[in-house]
Amino acid sequence: MPAEDTKNGLWIVGCGPGKQEYMTGRAIAALAGAEYIIGNDSYLVPLAPLIAGKNVIKSSMGKEVERAKKAIELAASHRVAIVSGGDAGVYGMAGIVLEVLEHSGAEVPVEVVPGVTAAQAAASLIGSPFSGDYATISLSDLLTPLEVIEKRLDAVFSVGIPVVLYNPRSNGRPHNFALAIEHARKFYPATVPVAIVKNALREGQADPVITTLGEIERSIDLIDMHTTVIIGGLESRIWRMGDHVRGIITPRGYQRKYVY
Repeated sequence: MPAEDTKNGLWIVGCGPGKQEYMTGRAIAALAGAEYIIGNDSYLVPLAPLIAGKNVIKSSMGKEVERAKKAIELAASHRVAIVSGGDAGVYGMAGIVLEVLEHSGAEVPVEVVPGVTAAQAAASLIGSPFSGDYATISLSDLLTPLEVIEKRLDAVFSVGIPVVLYNPRSNGRPHNFALAIEHARKFYPATVPVAIVKNALREGQADPVITTLGEIERSIDLIDMHTTVIIGGLESRIWRMGDHVRGIITPRGYQRKYVY
């Protein structure tokens, strides 16, 4: 872990949804102390007030390896922050940076700085869908074969817990989400609640949509790569306040021990 006064080092920073109020103090400090900031342009834009005056290196999607190599090269003699949306260790940059660092044989101080994940951000807007165990599955088959994704879907749905779907639907692979719903229906009844949350805690956030597994097709056009889909577990239920649907609650089990 880099010390505060180190002359060089690498910080792999999870920036959460991107807004400063949802970033950790450690993440803000890492950016403030860095000489170089490296990241995908879409993650750097909302950080503009925090990185003004820094040496900023932008790159595009698909350039993760090149980004990692550049960060490691610079970290040999500079303080470098490589940024990632959400948490850097959850579908983020931490894994590839550490793999490249390990393969290079270089020795530089390094720290992974955690951030709010898309799942956490989405859950905060709809109540408490993850009171106990839950799983996250990415439907992107760019790096993971589709047959592997399908096996994982069956595994997590078979135990009845809430499941978060990342990268649910894109123009290039519009059918992966429908496939995931088919797997869910093997194990879950049509009444299981589903939340569709677009741009959670980000600019352009839409009102969450609460539906059910049986009616999800009615909302299919709302789902894209900026959307997080939360499929409740077998114990999850729609949370209402009066006549209004507010979100999803997944009981942790207190109702089995206490009267309230």
